[in-house]
Amino acid sequence: MIARTPAPSRAFLRRFAPLLLLPLGACDWVVMAPSGDVAMQQRDLILISTALMLLIVLPVMGTIGWFAWKYRAKAQAEDYDPDWDHSTSLELLIWSAPLLIIIALGAVTWTSTHLLDPYRPIERIDSARKVDPAAKRLQVEVVAMDWKWLFIYPELGIATVNELAAPVDRPIEFKITSSTIMNSFFVPALAGQIYAMPGMQTTLHAVANKPGTFDGFSANYSGAGFSNMRFKFHAMDQGGFDQWVARVKASGATLDRATYVKLEQPSEKVKPLYFAGVEPRLFHAALNMCAQPGKRCMDEIMMTDMHGGAGKESAHDTKGLRHDGTIDVGGYHPVEPGKKGEIAQPAGMTPAAEQTPAAQGNQAPGQQDHDGHGAHHGN
Repeated sequence: MIARTPAPSRAFLRRFAPLLLLPLGACDWVVMAPSGDVAMQQRDLILISTALMLLIVLPVMGTIGWFAWKYRAKAQAEDYDPDWDHSTSLELLIWSAPLLIIIALGAVTWTSTHLLDPYRPIERIDSARKVDPAAKRLQVEVVAMDWKWLFIYPELGIATVNELAAPVDRPIEFKITSSTIMNSFFVPALAGQIYAMPGMQTTLHAVANKPGTFDGFSANYSGAGFSNMRFKFHAMDQGGFDQWVARVKASGATLDRATYVKLEQPSEKVKPLYFAGVEPRLFHAALNMCAQPGKRCMDEIMMTDMHGGAGKESAHDTKGLRHDGTIDVGGYHPVEPGKKGEIAQPAGMTPAAEQTPAAQGNQAPGQQDHDGHGAHHGN
């Protein structure tokens, strides 16, 4: 006879089952308890949608359990011999419930899509207060970099890195772009995430209703330093915000194009930086990818194209047209025709024609070049 290992007793399970919930104790439920009205409305949308779906899910799950119990193999009931029939009234009753739920979900989704459009200026501070038409919105220009966040306050003439602040109950308008690769700007306590893309501008309107310090980060993977691409958002009263602005202005540093180009270099775990002055139209240069010396702005190029181009003589005028952020040892420079080897290619991306025989021999099995064939071609 084989002895079986005794199952854990119910007393043991009752004693140690709560330990399974301990990991949830470290969770930050900021999405369910935000401090901004926009995030609060998004929280309500999640709860309403979940409740509407549970109206049909819970009865179905309960019915499944009831049927499983009623018609179990050991049930002492008589043989089940149903008399099948069709009932139009029953069919209407059964299908009307999910149909009404779908209609309700569609209505909620449609209205919320328009009311919570990030490009739409907010019309209320909270559920009880409307935005004063005469109130001035706080303008913040955001540039996502590798791997840090640059915040420019154009009306105040200051800028910060990895630190954001705003007064409580004052509407904020974010203008967002990226210097290199697509990122995602996200402060869960304030509003939903929105993408930051190079050469493009996205807009986000939000408001903070409670003072405090909240986490902000990138919600879109953007490379090796992505996990440390975080910043702090400080929501404070007007007096505290004025003191914060004075502290930034006391730094004495100036953010000009030369400083911006250095700041644009990839770096991780950057501590907050303050700039008391900002070069005019720096965000415009970042948005149009022409902050580096010698680059032509994207809006200038598009304007030229819109008017029919610059003529045949411009066919070979490619200076300043490279906008892919290629880096060499000296910084960002456009590629000059006829020169090779100056631009640092990412590992594994050097064309096969420029590889040395040793490098070609060390190519990993199965590695292919950009033509879709192996590095060694047969004759």
